[in-house]
Amino acid sequence: MANTKSKTTKMAQMAVLSAIVVVLQVISYSIKIGTFNLSLVLIPIVLAGVLFSPKESAFLGGVFGAVVLIACIIGADAGGNILWLANPFLTAVVCLLKGIAAGLISGLCFQGLKKWNSLGATFAAAIVCPVVNTGIFLLFMSTVFRDILSAWAGSTDILSYMIVGLTGINFLIELGVNLVFSPAISQIIKAVSRNKE
Repeated sequence: MANTKSKTTKMAQMAVLSAIVVVLQVISYSIKIGTFNLSLVLIPIVLAGVLFSPKESAFLGGVFGAVVLIACIIGADAGGNILWLANPFLTAVVCLLKGIAAGLISGLCFQGLKKWNSLGATFAAAIVCPVVNTGIFLLFMSTVFRDILSAWAGSTDILSYMIVGLTGINFLIELGVNLVFSPAISQIIKAVSRNKE
């Protein structure tokens, strides 16, 4: 009976985190810095890895990727829509892959480090998540979408454009938000959970 209650509680918590992922990502389309939107959705993805396992954080990363892909298709994400029109298959791959990998790798990072220091492991996972998300995006942009990247960069050096113009400010804000809120929310949730026991 306790096992069933635990599974039900976990499913409810994952449903809430999934809804938060969707809402935060939809809200992010009104926060534009440069060509792409600011993503605040990485916090619940990190939290899933901290509270549950890498599997759950990968799942939430997939939810994030699916919302991003839908935005690319319908044009809510203007830069993403350009990628979608150029190559729908590779756009779908990058959207889903970067979200799932960010969740999975940040969850694995937390699981691997938590035995030494839980808070330090949470900070590490909060760093890894946006690094993987942005890193995979930049990898795809610099390889399969290089022509589009060159057009966006214009006369600017491509590497400089990628670091400063395309993702620089977004990445720093996403990283900062993750570093501030993921560990804080994680500690609050753990404290509330201990009080309920």
